[in-house]
Amino acid sequence: MKLICIGRNYTKHIEELENEKPTDPVVFLKPDTSILLKKQPFFIPDFSDDVHHELEVLIKINKVGKHIDKKFAHKYYNEIGLGIDFTARDLQSKLKEKGLPWEKAKAFDGAAVIGKWLPKKEVDDVNNIKFQLLKNDKVVQDGNTSHMLWKIDELIEYVSKYFTLKIGDIIFTGTPAGVGKIIANDTLKGFLNDKELFSIRIK
Repeated sequence: MKLICIGRNYTKHIEELENEKPTDPVVFLKPDTSILLKKQPFFIPDFSDDVHHELEVLIKINKVGKHIDKKFAHKYYNEIGLGIDFTARDLQSKLKEKGLPWEKAKAFDGAAVIGKWLPKKEVDDVNNIKFQLLKNDKVVQDGNTSHMLWKIDELIEYVSKYFTLKIGDIIFTGTPAGVGKIIANDTLKGFLNDKELFSIRIK
């Protein structure tokens, strides 16, 4: 099982971090050890003073595929979810300045929240999914998959050029604007089409 993550897939998020708009999807991986265990709090790591939440729509791959054409991509997932790509922003900035990989800032233990899964058939249009992150009951991220630079099926086509997709693989499809720092005792709740899919405490 692998976690395939997409960066810079929402224009306003690119702008808020003052990044360059990519010509192709930005792809990185997280190991399965980065998955936050169910019902466990997220502990801010001691190597960062600036961990950010990044809310993302997730899809779970349901069959093996390689070089998947976009028109067939919808057959490779039947569940939609919601999660968080926690990012040690201070560490990431240092790594980027040196042209080094991001993994220490993105793939550390507990850095991937995976909420409950919904059957795709319960989602009217995967290209028009509303999703929100509430921090201490205040909306801090408010996104819609209609704003993606690359839609879900396009991401499957692109990613499968480089990696064989296997059953159980999860794709994090990118975060909208509104990312921000978390602190101890924060509570984060994720909603997809007004359904709560996760709730976690920060320690």
